[in-house]
Amino acid sequence: MSYTLAAVSAALPVAAGWSLHSLHLRRRVEAARRDPLTGLVTRDAFTERAARVIAKGQSAVYLIDLDRFKQINDTHGHAAGDAVLRATAKRLMHWAPTNDGIAARFGGDEFAAVTRVRSRTELMWQADELASMLAVPVSFEGRQFIVGASVGAVPCASNGLDLSALLRRADEAMYAAKQNGGGRFLADGPTPVHRTVNGRRAGRRGTAGGSEVAA
Repeated sequence: MSYTLAAVSAALPVAAGWSLHSLHLRRRVEAARRDPLTGLVTRDAFTERAARVIAKGQSAVYLIDLDRFKQINDTHGHAAGDAVLRATAKRLMHWAPTNDGIAARFGGDEFAAVTRVRSRTELMWQADELASMLAVPVSFEGRQFIVGASVGAVPCASNGLDLSALLRRADEAMYAAKQNGGGRFLADGPTPVHRTVNGRRAGRRGTAGGSEVAA
């Protein structure tokens, strides 16, 4: 009996050590899946989690591009730009889970989200709420920066739809919003209507010959 107790006692520190190691490893993996500046998930983690939201039923996919970010970043410096990105992320972290969804930073001043919606009316309400929330000025070192955002939203009524296609359609809607001076624009359906170059909308920044309106 004493031998058994001794063996168990000896094993406990090993088990505890392994448990702590596993916890540390999980935290490192999770940190690698988040944007270090904003704390939002990255594109890969978003793709995985967004698919789970869409699988639950009616939902919506959003693409968000800040409107005056480049001007603020160029005029007031990267610290001000970083403050704007962090403030945007904080708002998205509150808004997306409230609507049973997830938000991500794709890079630069581009963000994405997916939420549950039950009707087009609810989609309009959510998109308006998001655009209004992102239009609230950001405070940094005694200054108030009015940024705003162009929000493209696309409804998704089937869990069989391809997320990359939904994001392209949301990107088209976002561009339409930007051409109209910002705010939100709702796509009529989930199917992209513009030609793509390397999986991105033709004319978009980052594609050959891209000449999109400056953000």
